[in-house]
Amino acid sequence: MPPDTDKLDNLLDHAERLLIRLENLLPPAPPEPDWDNCTAFRWRKQRERGYLQPVRHPHRLRLRDLQCIDRQKAELERNVRQFLAGRPFNNALLWGARGTGKSSLLKALLNEYAGQGFRLIEVDKHDLIDLPAIVEPLYERPERFMLFCDDLSFTADDPSYKALKAVLDGSISAAPDNVMLCVTSNRRHLLPEFMSENLDARLIDGELHQGEAVEEKISLSERFGLWLSFHPFSQDDYLAIVAYWLEALGYTPGLTAENRQAALQWGLQRGSRNGRVAWQFARDWVGRDTL
Repeated sequence: MPPDTDKLDNLLDHAERLLIRLENLLPPAPPEPDWDNCTAFRWRKQRERGYLQPVRHPHRLRLRDLQCIDRQKAELERNVRQFLAGRPFNNALLWGARGTGKSSLLKALLNEYAGQGFRLIEVDKHDLIDLPAIVEPLYERPERFMLFCDDLSFTADDPSYKALKAVLDGSISAAPDNVMLCVTSNRRHLLPEFMSENLDARLIDGELHQGEAVEEKISLSERFGLWLSFHPFSQDDYLAIVAYWLEALGYTPGLTAENRQAALQWGLQRGSRNGRVAWQFARDWVGRDTL
């Protein structure tokens, strides 16, 4: 009897040492999100385990910093105010030209309404499949969350967009009322569009019916109730944004004949006159002037 007891003790001791070694190989449990002291988070993966990583220093853009997009700003801000008030709201798709303020508008809204419980969670495209896991712990939270996916687009043979469709409007489980999805993209329908697809359109009883490929692409974007389009700026709008940032950066002469011409050349070299290019020029001009 005693020898059997010794064998059992040795076996238990060996098993305990093995468990300790396995625990050392496993990643530590992620900390609970600091909802009170952080307003922005990123969804991160560590060995297939997802968690919300706090953003300690979010971008401090203000709504008034965003020039020449007053219509888009008013529409999205109204939707956010409905969301914060517990009223019906829509998920939003912001699409259009690059550098026109799509993602900046979402960051500015976070800074404007964070004091009212508004929170932002950034999700990368390849993590969209985790959306059900991301929103599950948010159901019982008092805060209002904007899930933000920046610069989203899918290739023609990318099946992951179907996961996004299911989360938006196609899953058996209802989305929480305190979560709003906002997506930015350079593509109106988030998918590439080809001329050949228009050849599948048919005229039936005087009505135009799109082909299956077009219908499939439209079915994703139309699940966003709020569409906001961002178009390239005119030259006057571009120069107005340059003037705004020169003043904001403390350049008292403002927009002069000299830096006006330099700003136009700067935009020409980059092949675009948008808000991002205007901001970059103003930083370069003020930095060189004050060096």
